[in-house]
Amino acid sequence: MIGEDIAVSSLTIKDLPREERPRERFQRYGAEVLSDAELLALLIRTGTVSESALVLAHRILKGDGGKAGLEFVARAGVEELSKIKGIGLAKAVQIKAAVELGRRISAYCRNDDIVISSPADVKKLLMEEMRFLEKEHFKVILLNVKNRVISVEDISIGSLNSSIVHPREVFKPAIKRSSAAIILVHNHPSGDPTPSREDIEITRRLVEAGRILGIDVLDHVIIGNPSYVSFKEKGLL
Repeated sequence: MIGEDIAVSSLTIKDLPREERPRERFQRYGAEVLSDAELLALLIRTGTVSESALVLAHRILKGDGGKAGLEFVARAGVEELSKIKGIGLAKAVQIKAAVELGRRISAYCRNDDIVISSPADVKKLLMEEMRFLEKEHFKVILLNVKNRVISVEDISIGSLNSSIVHPREVFKPAIKRSSAAIILVHNHPSGDPTPSREDIEITRRLVEAGRILGIDVLDHVIIGNPSYVSFKEKGLL
């Protein structure tokens, strides 16, 4: 097996024993056993004259500007990826299309009979989707009377302020879906989930609006990378 920490700069995929090649390993053992580099190599398919797809994948995962591994792949734009030698526009688009497809599949599957009983459940539900986002995304988890997830609604994108996170927009889907309670969730692109003064003020405003409407705001969870902060756990709610 070619692991993440093994030097492969002098190898081509054809140099590997057939049973150690990414495609054959995928077919025999399944995707779960492949390293990040092997999966990426299968995605980009071909390397260059001087590098195999596997070597190129390892080089991509070294990242740039302090970001590396899958974080770099998730955060980098098409333009940034296309500047990597051996990638170009077509392969950059393929990579970003795969990232987006994975995000959509995660979003599609995430509400399958999920009950929220703690902030850790919120983390499990949304951390992987939100931890690498480059802008602040504000979402609302709608819950029924048994705290079962009805849906996860996108409210706004951009730095949080009282104009874009308005009670009207936050509670509109909750009223429409007859939610008993909601959980507020947003991310901090910096990776530091520490609440700002604006975060605290907006949360208090939404909690008060929920009381008037009869819809409980159970928590506000800020997603960082890889940590999170729960207003309920911190006594801020």
